[in-house]
Amino acid sequence: MRLPELLVALLLGATAAVAAAAPKPLAVKEGPVPRAADGHADLSGVWSNASITKLTRLPGTKSLTISAAEAKALGENNPMLKRLDADAEATKASEGAPVVGGDPGGYNSFWLDPGRTLGHVKGEYRTSWIVDTADGQLPFSAAGKALVAKANAYSRAADTPANPEAMEPWDRCLISSRGSGGPGMLNNIYNSNYQILQTRGSVAIVIEMIHDARGVTLYPTKAAAQAAHGPPALHLWLGDSTGWWEGDTLVIETINVNGEQGRAGPIFLTPQGRVTERLTRVSAGQIFYEFLVEDPTYYTKAWRAEMSLNAMKDQLFEYACHEGNYALPDIMSGVRAAEAGGKPKGGQ
Repeated sequence: MRLPELLVALLLGATAAVAAAAPKPLAVKEGPVPRAADGHADLSGVWSNASITKLTRLPGTKSLTISAAEAKALGENNPMLKRLDADAEATKASEGAPVVGGDPGGYNSFWLDPGRTLGHVKGEYRTSWIVDTADGQLPFSAAGKALVAKANAYSRAADTPANPEAMEPWDRCLISSRGSGGPGMLNNIYNSNYQILQTRGSVAIVIEMIHDARGVTLYPTKAAAQAAHGPPALHLWLGDSTGWWEGDTLVIETINVNGEQGRAGPIFLTPQGRVTERLTRVSAGQIFYEFLVEDPTYYTKAWRAEMSLNAMKDQLFEYACHEGNYALPDIMSGVRAAEAGGKPKGGQ
């Protein structure tokens, strides 16, 4: 077999393998909570929060919880799922080639895996992860709204960046997009998968999206964990996290989140904000995950969210996104070429 044919065969085989190995959540089974060697609940494993439920309340819904029939109807009418189903249909040769110069689009349905059902938490179908506030929306202060408006303007300008630093952090492969990496780990449009590795003194959480990793050192008490945070001058990507056990619940407190991450959202934070996450393994197949967000700059009150992390059979795939990859100079050269053709300068 010639080299080009071999490469094509390998690529087709890899594509088929990825499609066949697409992770699927396990059915939740009640039973004894697995234990680690030190007696604590064992959180180790691969987990997913894939769902069409998002952080804030779905448009057109007023209640946090809905019936199974209502959840099914929302799933069937979900705009993204409708688009994915339509996109998955075979291309019709009779329609001809796309218009020259038109937008070819981004990811098609092969690459997207947002989940196809509403989140099922504590036996209830949920229309938002936020459970407090009552309306399922972020309780922005006046200052918070102004900062979010600036962030939205920044995001629009980042579509035609003046320089690499003007791009959003996930476009530079620094951190996960759409809040996958946390603190407050949110589901994404694909790669909503996590691997937790637990020892007596630490926990690591590997996020499939962008291949983020969170390292959390554990301490015997809350006071000891809070005292172990690093200097306030250090603003880390994904924040400065320490943890402790409260019975069978792992508590993780995160402060000093990098300002660029906090500005970009979707969980908006200043470095002075605080996120407290709680992970409780309720069965062999599920972790109950909740987090509390406190930041008086952005919000009028603390707010809280809940979701389920569902066990998966499969391992994570490496998401080899890295800062400075070939896409970045290609994007910048495209912006420069557009400017040379008379388009507005990047960032405008």
